[in-house]
Amino acid sequence: MGQPIFTTRAHVFQIDPTTKKNWVPASKQAVTVSYFYDSTRNSYRIISVDGSKVIINSTITPNMTFTKTSQKFGQWADSRANTVFGLGFASEQQLAKFAEKFQEVKEAAKLARDKSQEKMETSSNNSQVTYGHTHTDICRTFKSNQIKFDLSHRHG
Repeated sequence: MGQPIFTTRAHVFQIDPTTKKNWVPASKQAVTVSYFYDSTRNSYRIISVDGSKVIINSTITPNMTFTKTSQKFGQWADSRANTVFGLGFASEQQLAKFAEKFQEVKEAAKLARDKSQEKMETSSNNSQVTYGHTHTDICRTFKSNQIKFDLSHRHG
């Protein structure tokens, strides 16, 4: 899975599947909750493991929303897992950070989805598509962008 993009600690809850109202604790204590980028699927996930048990494995889609429901608690619905996850944090700052990251990753997931749709459209046009950008072009662009990026960072 590679390195986590962001890691925090929280108490994990899942909505009671029968009542859809009550929260059921998924972890006995605060556990590590991490954002990962899955390069093979070009997707982003939130993963949490309690001991040897995976308690969250949620792929973030562009239409997901993370909602702060109190000062230290937030939740999001995962339609694929058919559940709602809740996270209880030790501080408001931790919750704010997690919510911020959720927004960033959601945007990234949207871009990844748009890119893969473009690819699909390009490959479904049966006409010969010649790609104007060679590998060296892309590397060159990347390098010059990186230099710009470095400069702007120094002045910032």
